[in-house]
Amino acid sequence: MHKVCVLGSGFAGLITAQVLLSDGFDVEVVSQDASPGGVWSRERVYPDLQINNVHGEFRFSCLPMPPPKDATVTGGRLSGEDMCAYAETFVDKFLSGRMRYKTLVTRVRRVEEGGWLLDVKDLKTGEIHELRYTKLALCTGGCHTPSIPDYLAPEAARRAGFSGAVLHSRDLGPEFATLLQNDGHPKKFVIIGGGKSAQDAAKNFVKAGHRATMIFEKADTVLAAPIPLPSFIRRSRQLSVFHAYIVSDVVHRRFLHTTRVGAAIVHGTFSTINALSVSAALGIPSDSPLRNAHSMFWDIRLNDEGTARDGSFFALANAGKIDLVAPARASGYAPGGSGVILEDGRTLAADVVILATGYTSSWGGILGAFLRLDLCIHLLKSAEDDVREELGLNRRLQVEDDAEFDHLWNEYTSLANPPRAAREAHMVASIYRGLVPAANLGRRDFAINGAIFTTNSGYTFEVGAHWISSYFLRDAFLKLPPTPEDALTHARMTAAWLRRRHPRMLGWANESYSSGLAFWNWPQLTDELLADMGLRTHRSGGSWLTWPFAVIDLSEIATLGEERRVQRALLRDRRSSRVL
Repeated sequence: MHKVCVLGSGFAGLITAQVLLSDGFDVEVVSQDASPGGVWSRERVYPDLQINNVHGEFRFSCLPMPPPKDATVTGGRLSGEDMCAYAETFVDKFLSGRMRYKTLVTRVRRVEEGGWLLDVKDLKTGEIHELRYTKLALCTGGCHTPSIPDYLAPEAARRAGFSGAVLHSRDLGPEFATLLQNDGHPKKFVIIGGGKSAQDAAKNFVKAGHRATMIFEKADTVLAAPIPLPSFIRRSRQLSVFHAYIVSDVVHRRFLHTTRVGAAIVHGTFSTINALSVSAALGIPSDSPLRNAHSMFWDIRLNDEGTARDGSFFALANAGKIDLVAPARASGYAPGGSGVILEDGRTLAADVVILATGYTSSWGGILGAFLRLDLCIHLLKSAEDDVREELGLNRRLQVEDDAEFDHLWNEYTSLANPPRAAREAHMVASIYRGLVPAANLGRRDFAINGAIFTTNSGYTFEVGAHWISSYFLRDAFLKLPPTPEDALTHARMTAAWLRRRHPRMLGWANESYSSGLAFWNWPQLTDELLADMGLRTHRSGGSWLTWPFAVIDLSEIATLGEERRVQRALLRDRRSSRVL
């Protein structure tokens, strides 16, 4: 029995652990958090935190999710509390006794005779000890380690004389009740950032009687409708077909993305959706900074608002109750500690500063602690360089890679006239299928889940967990590239495609949340993973004409474990027959 360590107790880690356990592995989940859920762990959720999914969209096939308490008001919108409760129930039902909380990994190294050794620190007692496993599943995600520019850090605020609280949006949960206290003197909150967490924070501060100002350069685009969208739109392949994919695998996509008429339909459709969202659904004024938003087609910075409702961020912003300073960029703290200074010289008075500045990779602290054991290597290198070389995580996407693969997509008329590409690309261009470092393909002892950026994380994480389990089990039916070099070529091609498909986003998403960007195209990605396992694809059914409108449901993948076991048994029977 192989003992597997799943690093991270977010949703990717939980489903990975459950699938591995059901396949016979001895599994332990190691997490520095005090409770499960990752982004939605008990210590991180705060009042009125809502996510970009509705009921039925983000869960796993093995456990139903109760409907939200206020489903009629929000159109079924899931709250942070809903996700937190679901994660805790999931652990109680499937992973009881398998969780090692409040455990910080300080060093990970491969041992010569095989397997992994982890140096860990117990955050409750301070004790340091070793844990040994045969395999590792890295599920730490890209929304755990705050990204804070030095000039906005709390230390910079103190040097400037600012005495108010300065904290990242990740740390709002424990402090929210204190921050919301109103003793008759409303506080001035300055929120740096314009994403979902910034919006939720601003909304809560204003509803508690405080003043809130948001500073951002460009707003996230928003998806909304006057009434809740039906399932055949929200939970089908319809929107994914309208987004170009690395292969034009069906006639619908070939027409839409390789003909001029199709390209006009595609861009016209997204322009219409955007107009309906900001005007008809949310009533955002034409002069609002929220109109200066990212592209719904080219970018992946999108918030699914669902429907308009009283008390929402957009309702408060439209009413002028939330100040929007944009396009603008904070450059630091004003001398004397009066507030935040902008690049154009303006100063915004502040009592509290919230840094909704996103996240950096969670891999740095973990992978930087790896120690490579290779007696044939005589050159002295740093531990971080060594492990990245061994696992193949040291290759970044390079502009020169594009030329090798660009001809594959020259016929894509829908990708003509793209926006200017980001100069910096954080994506690691060496992870096969977004799940396995190409250079480590043959070892079958290290995998990644939760690093693929997608709009349907539950479905994607679950299919990915089954792929990883078959990979660890060395299932003969799992189709893999013949060599690590072939896997690397595939990974480089995928990375070059993503630079072309989302030219501005590879510099925005951090590396541990960009092993793949399958934002709208998650049905195509998961079908590829199913095909790798020799399992049925396009499970939602429908004819060649109607399948884009068929509702995708998690029940479709509830039997993946059994299907894989049948495949395994059939292969054993065939081998036995040949021997006889």
